[in-house]
Amino acid sequence: MNEGWQTILTIARKDARLAGRTRDTLLATAFYAALVLLVLGLALGPDDARLQPAAAGAVWASLALSSAIAAGRAFAQEQEAASLEQLTLYPGPHGALYLGKWLGSWLQLLLLAALIVPLGLLLFGVAGGGQALPWPALGLVAVLGVTGLSASSTFYAAITVNLRAREALLPALAFPLLVPVVLATVKATSLLTLGGWSAEVGGWLGFLAAYDVGTLIVCTLLFPFAVE
Repeated sequence: MNEGWQTILTIARKDARLAGRTRDTLLATAFYAALVLLVLGLALGPDDARLQPAAAGAVWASLALSSAIAAGRAFAQEQEAASLEQLTLYPGPHGALYLGKWLGSWLQLLLLAALIVPLGLLLFGVAGGGQALPWPALGLVAVLGVTGLSASSTFYAAITVNLRAREALLPALAFPLLVPVVLATVKATSLLTLGGWSAEVGGWLGFLAAYDVGTLIVCTLLFPFAVE
């Protein structure tokens, strides 16, 4: 057990240091997410009656697409450096390799969400108009949503890392598993921005928590077969 935790933390720290030193993945995902928000905002036009109801969908669509980029780059960097096989030989269970990669991707995506969620709500006219938003509850939605997005994307990034068309296949394969997360986060965010906390919001958060735990367990168990 201690060996597995050490593997998880070592891989996560390595990915975090690499992301902080090069900043290419962070900048690419941040630019991509902001670009998605901008395109959706321009497509919907300047009418607040159309922008505000679409704010939650735009925010989580940009984060869902960005999660595939962040997870894909995490494994692509190992493949380009010819070190992926060495990682699989690292002492400890293969599931710890998945959890370490997931944790590194989760940290990056969480930083991105801290930027994109307020930016998206501001761009779409939900924040900044004198309305007091429940930011702690929105932060909880962001944490649970990012956990589910990064868990699924990291697993499929491992499956597609050796394929030539991995950049195109990864979002296509991961999307069916991302749909429940996107639907739940969009619904919870919309309810919080429009009416504040309610029992329905608690139900969606409970669904997200159960989904996150289930996805992490299943992906950890299946990861040894994915990298073979």
